[in-house]
Amino acid sequence: MHVFLLLTIVVGGEIVDLVGQTGVVAKFVLLLLLAFSLVSWAIILSKWSLLTRARVQSGRFVRAFRKAQRLQDVGAVAEQFRPSPLVGVFEGGFEEYRRQGGVSSGMIKNPTAIQRAMQIANSEELTRFERNLPWLAITGAATPFIGLFGTVWGIIDAFHGLGTAGTGATLKAVAPGISEALITTAAGLAAAIPAVIAYNLIGASIREFAARGDDFAMEMLNAVERQQPQAAYSAAEVPGARR
Repeated sequence: MHVFLLLTIVVGGEIVDLVGQTGVVAKFVLLLLLAFSLVSWAIILSKWSLLTRARVQSGRFVRAFRKAQRLQDVGAVAEQFRPSPLVGVFEGGFEEYRRQGGVSSGMIKNPTAIQRAMQIANSEELTRFERNLPWLAITGAATPFIGLFGTVWGIIDAFHGLGTAGTGATLKAVAPGISEALITTAAGLAAAIPAVIAYNLIGASIREFAARGDDFAMEMLNAVERQQPQAAYSAAEVPGARR
């Protein structure tokens, strides 16, 4: 009852009455579009919240990283900056740094391995952000056609009724049926437009995080190099250096 009153206030009583008068196929199409819309809005809100928190925590993590004197100090507090993807990049590189004995001896054997570990971690973090995102693309592509199917079906049904009514039927008699059919097209667009806009905005934010992850990986390598003893860290160990 409360849902019906809410719909009446939002879209108007006449539209709600038209929806109630639609046929079985149109009702099924509208329910399908409603399911698409609800799922897409759930994804939009959850992703937007995740990206907002990640953006804030990324800024805080970078400031903490730049203030720290040792990588161990950053590793001790990194977890509190979740869900920033930079935390995953740092942990991937720091774990490889630890395996090479950098924490205990201050010397590393293969800086390239640390860089690869951070690249893998960055890819995993982006994959986590992109999870369920294709559903928005599916919603934006499919729902207009689903709504169009309901419209075509409704118009066919309306003109079939016009034909069987005989010579006494007029356009005024078939107009309500056509207006009912067009509701499905409007519902399809209402489901598709927010999904398309959100897909592009969220995708742009994820690409921004990908670039920030690559930049942070370079900054992490610089920090690793600064902590190496000069005698032990020769030019031959630098990735891409001439031999």
